[in-house]
Amino acid sequence: MATTADRNTPHKDGKLLEVGVAAATTIHAGAMVARNSAGYLVPAADAAGLAVLGMAEEAADNSGGADGDLSVPVRRKRAFRFANSAANPVTLAHLGTAVYVEDDETVASAGGTNSIVAGTCLDVDSGGVWVEIG
Repeated sequence: MATTADRNTPHKDGKLLEVGVAAATTIHAGAMVARNSAGYLVPAADAAGLAVLGMAEEAADNSGGADGDLSVPVRRKRAFRFANSAANPVTLAHLGTAVYVEDDETVASAGGTNSIVAGTCLDVDSGGVWVEIG
């Protein structure tokens, strides 16, 4: 039903999310992270069913826990510098295009088996690839 009066709508800034960690999973601070098909946090990888959420602000060792026993703040809506792939390097020619997850700290110019998008390439420098996520 459409509004018929002013509405006080709750909101979040969307830049920092608290996400439950998947069972039997370790997350490292500063790693690129994704949600699995059940909605729990895992290290980003070229694996089916993953969607990149951002960068882990903290570490969590849920290797002995169940889904959601621990949670991690995930930073998004920023550009993060990740390592550049040796096999499929990102170059300045890729500015403004999607780059793909190779692992939780490396991005590539071409998708792997599952073509999991890490984000958009904003720059490439000697330190790696600046990827906008979120």
